[in-house]
Order: sequence, then structure tokens, then C-alpha cells
Amino acid sequence: MIGLGVGEHHAAAYLQHPRCRLVAVCDRSPEKRDAARSRFPEAAVAADAKELLTDPAIDLVSIASFDDDHYTMERMALEQGKHLFVEKPLCQSPDELRALHQAWKHHEGRVKLTSNLVLRAAPLYRWLKDQILSGRLGELYAFDAEYLYGRVHKITEGWRKDVDNYSAMQGGGVHMMDLLFWLTGQRPTTVTTLGNRIATRETAFRYNDYMAAMLKCPSGLIARITANFGCVHRHQHVLRIFGTKGTFIYDDAGARLHTSRDPAVPSTPVTLAALPASKGDLIPEFVDAVLKETDLTAETQSHFDVMSALIASDQSVASGGTREIEYL
Repeated sequence: MIGLGVGEHHAAAYLQHPRCRLVAVCDRSPEKRDAARSRFPEAAVAADAKELLTDPAIDLVSIASFDDDHYTMERMALEQGKHLFVEKPLCQSPDELRALHQAWKHHEGRVKLTSNLVLRAAPLYRWLKDQILSGRLGELYAFDAEYLYGRVHKITEGWRKDVDNYSAMQGGGVHMMDLLFWLTGQRPTTVTTLGNRIATRETAFRYNDYMAAMLKCPSGLIARITANFGCVHRHQHVLRIFGTKGTFIYDDAGARLHTSRDPAVPSTPVTLAALPASKGDLIPEFVDAVLKETDLTAETQSHFDVMSALIASDQSVASGGTREIEYL
């Protein structure tokens, strides 16, 4: 386990799996390493990730380090033939994405790789995916998603302000972008994104704290995805999906499904949890896939596709125009 922030949730999930042993943890912080010795007494504790990445006795590595460390660690792990469970984003640039994709493809499916896009584990979104697939919403024509961060101190005071090329869309909007791909089964072809940093203008944060992306899908579906890190609001995901037979809405008033235009017909509340029980909920499925040698090619490729859209979104902000999304 590399990185002991959100990585502690990963570690707890591995410890609960009957066929896993947590043999080593790593963090650059001396304080976190000291805490880890007490919390994970059976695990070796390291300051240098290379010790874990090159250890032949380790089969699977979880990476939850700072965003700008992900790519280098992933490449090293893949070169050593280790399975990878990685916090988002997979990487930061198109060159990194291409190199990572090639390194993964080299193993021809034997080495498993996935990213912790944890909303896929939420009961609400698993139900919603089934509703879309069954045709209950009809033909989808609009997908509107907002990532309201609500924790501005984490970008003005924490590590995010210090890393090179931090992206609010890659760091937070990724969850909503993934829902677009995963729920609809569509891959957008173009993206146009604008951004600003009005909310954090007088702070040490150097990047856009607000980004808004418009994406067009082959079916004609239009998606709008925002990453709003500076908002005066509690942390919240907002999702509105419009189809020809129904409309799904989730916001701070809860989830509901509209199936009529008649003002006398109320929406139907959906009371399923919109978050997974923990940030490690996808880990048991991944470990089982490794043990059973399940083919995860399509799932892993979907993570690369999401990253392709995120990178094109960042390029659109930089260039000030629409970008074609280049998939690998």
C-alpha cells in the first residue's frame, strides 16, 4: 500500500479479504509511517515506494500517492508484473497515458489494472445503470453532472496546490466523467471546456478551481460536467439524466425519478445510498478478479477512455477551443 491518506481505506479492505495479506505500507510522511506501525503491526513500513514496487514477494500494489507520482509508480509496477489498484487519476498527460497503456497491453491481460472510481460501487448508481439499460428512461439526450467539492481548504492549504499541473477535472470531475461513460455506455467524441480560479484567486492554489466541460456523444447525447472546487456548499454530487421516457435527478434533496410531465404526478423517491460504504469497496471484487484470473480488459480500457476524455478537456481549456477526444 503506497500512500496512507485515502490509502488507509484500501489497506482496511485488503485486511478484510480472507485471501490477502497486507505485507508492506509506504508513505513519505514520518508521522504517517509511525501511525502505520501501530495500525498495521504485521506490515513492513517503508519511506521509499521503490522498495515495494521492486519486491518480488509482492503480487498486488495499491497506489494512493499524490497525483503527480501515479504514473512513475505505475510504470515501475507494470515493469515488475504487479497487479495495480490505483487512485484516480491514472496519470496526468497524454504522453503518460500512451506509455501506461502500452505497458499494460504488453501483459496481454495477465496483469490486472483498475482505478478507484468508487461511485461504481454505490447502490444508487448500480440501480440507475440497470434502469438505463432496461430502457426505463427511454433514449438519453442530456447528461448533466456537477462535482461540488465543498472542501476548498484541501486545495489552498494541502498538497494539491504544490503539485505540477494539478487538474480539478482529473482530481474530482473524474467521478462524474466516469459516470457518463459507465452509466450510458457511450464515448463522447469532442469536448469543449472553460475554467476559472475566481474562488481561490487570493490563495496559493495556482490552477482552475472551476471547470465546465461540454461533451458530444455519437448518439447525439450532450453532456455537461463541472468540477467546482471553490463552491460554498457541502461536498455533493449532482446528477441529472434526461431521457425520452423519464428523468433522473440526484442532488442535496435526494434522488428521484420523474416518469410524467403531468404536474399532478409526483416523482418517485429513490432511497438507495449514493455513496459506497467505504472508499475501498471496489477492492474485494478486484482481488477476486486477480485470484480467478478474470478478464478485466474491457474494464481497464474504460479507465483509459475516461482519462482520454479528461486529458482532452484540460487541453481544451489550454487551447481555448473544442478538442477531438483521442482514444487509445
